[in-house]
Amino acid sequence: MPSAAALGQVLLGFLVLHLVEGVVMGLVFQLAHVVEGTTFSTPDGSGTMQDAWAVHQLQTTANFAPHNGLASFFCGGLNRQIEYHLFPRVCHIHYPPLASIVRQTAREFGLPYLENPSFGSALRSHYRLLRRLSQPAIVAKPARLVAVYA
Repeated sequence: MPSAAALGQVLLGFLVLHLVEGVVMGLVFQLAHVVEGTTFSTPDGSGTMQDAWAVHQLQTTANFAPHNGLASFFCGGLNRQIEYHLFPRVCHIHYPPLASIVRQTAREFGLPYLENPSFGSALRSHYRLLRRLSQPAIVAKPARLVAVYA
């Protein structure tokens, strides 16, 4: 039977692993979807999204640190979220060549292809967006109507 100290170490290791994993995954998804340039689409009155599925992926997703091998390794390719969303069953080692095709196709159709060149630039973009979203909404006052009688 393992000692209480050994069980405590296993439990501590388990908790630290999941804490770190949660922070990393949270960062990956925030930096891929909540940065400047991405849109937050909403369905119309009938609950239908108006844009095609692939267009929606390009509008709501951004890549970060796409040329950083270390980021690609540790994120398992999730730093290339655009390609991941468009080709979820393709191994991430194929994302770099796919990215050039997707980027060119997006350009041809006038669609966004958002990319932050580094982890730091994505983090700064995320921070700027959160700051902008935290500002109170500016509500325009309705114009005062003045009756004019002739």
